[in-house]
Amino acid sequence: MDKPADHPPVAPPRIGVLLINLGTPDAATPVAVKRYLREFLSDRRVVELPPILWQPLLRGVVLNTRPAKSAHAYGQIWTDDGSPLDAITRAQARGLADSFGPVVTVDYAMRYGQPTIPDKLHALKAMGCERILIAPLYPQYSGATTGTVNDKAFATLAAMRWQPAIRTLPPYHDDPDYIAALAASISASLAELCFEPEVLVTSFHSMPEATLIKGDPYHCQCQKTARLLSAALGRDLVVSFQSKLGRAKWLGPPTEATLARVAGEGVKSVAVVTPGFSADNLETLEEIAIRGRETFMAAGGRDFACLPCLNDSEPGMAMLRKLLARELEGWSAPV
Repeated sequence: MDKPADHPPVAPPRIGVLLINLGTPDAATPVAVKRYLREFLSDRRVVELPPILWQPLLRGVVLNTRPAKSAHAYGQIWTDDGSPLDAITRAQARGLADSFGPVVTVDYAMRYGQPTIPDKLHALKAMGCERILIAPLYPQYSGATTGTVNDKAFATLAAMRWQPAIRTLPPYHDDPDYIAALAASISASLAELCFEPEVLVTSFHSMPEATLIKGDPYHCQCQKTARLLSAALGRDLVVSFQSKLGRAKWLGPPTEATLARVAGEGVKSVAVVTPGFSADNLETLEEIAIRGRETFMAAGGRDFACLPCLNDSEPGMAMLRKLLARELEGWSAPV
């Protein structure tokens, strides 16, 4: 049936895929970092203290001391394309653009900073996307990562008159395609080194230990990833956790202490892998590749390497295509 002449324009039906990563400041400056940290550290999923206790400390101390230090760290990894995390996630979206047929649009957003989840969801809906796959790029689930991404997406939908149908990418910490991609990427990176690492350290982002006690599966999923990756590589892995914040007890052992320990035990060559990150970022490129190296060398080490994340590598992109295609099954081309 023909539309009435005064019918408002309606875009042809499409399907959207929205890749989502943590986020980044839009510049390596204290002002930009402060703006980013205010949003990040105000998330109740990230810092679970009551706001009446946390907000005065955040605004009175943290946001007046941490931005300058963090801006210096970002400055050491900033590129002509800006933040590595943003550039890599953008490249991942671009590399997936034609992977699922002509009616599927792939885009990306950040949980904190730009581009925002609400802006991208509204843009996809305006393009005609009546079905959208939300794809948090976190292999291991945590309320502070995948959970808060979904919260933000659903809060955006709550304000929409006409909501698209939504699916969310589940954690893929033990998916065979993910483990195979990691093993292939790590093996290729090890083959390019000019030394043979005596020890392979696996570093995951840490979380407060209280999250594990409250039922967050993150720690168990990290351990399973490491166990499966060890089997795939055919060698032992030393598991550690990085990026502790504050005085509370966090998941351990700490990566920094682990690097110092193995060097103190006489290990001269180490490689670090970070399979909890889908793209290289401040925590891999500065905390591990720069400061981790310094820690290992100061403790007596000689050869050190921080191996790249999957990023937009061939194994990483092939893995994402398989995972996303699986989640899109049943969403046939709109008619």
